[in-house]
Amino acid sequence: MKKLIFIFCLGLFSLTSIAQNDLPNLDVTTIDGKTVAIKEATNKDGITIVSLWATWCVPCLKELDAINDIYDEWQEETNVELLAISVDDSRTVKRVKSMVNGKGWEYTVLLDTNNDLKRALNASSIPLTILVKDNKIVYEHSGYSPGAELELYEKIKEFSK
Repeated sequence: MKKLIFIFCLGLFSLTSIAQNDLPNLDVTTIDGKTVAIKEATNKDGITIVSLWATWCVPCLKELDAINDIYDEWQEETNVELLAISVDDSRTVKRVKSMVNGKGWEYTVLLDTNNDLKRALNASSIPLTILVKDNKIVYEHSGYSPGAELELYEKIKEFSK
């Protein structure tokens, strides 16, 4: 009986991890208040970086700033697009637009105020950076340390081929 329960649990775990390869079909909001389906916001012709971040998350800001410094080059070489999706809640979401404008980020910035996407991705912490190709999650990385953006770029080039 224990073997059957173990096999059943293993099967459930396998199905969960397979299902996680698809980008969830959820709606997020633009900073101007419009609703957009996350799958419609992804790059149809290549790789999309989806970065979950928050205004209060120092590693998130460092990662997005580091990518911003070289983002133009990445786009020229690989046609990559970045969706910076804020998981700020209703109290802190007011800071997003002014922070993005102040930093001069050229990314598409979206809001996941209810954390629906964060939950669907099983994100226990941020920053969470995933690469999406054809609405499939092909790479995932949690946390940030200086230089991690270079590893991310290597993955972008790998999946762009």
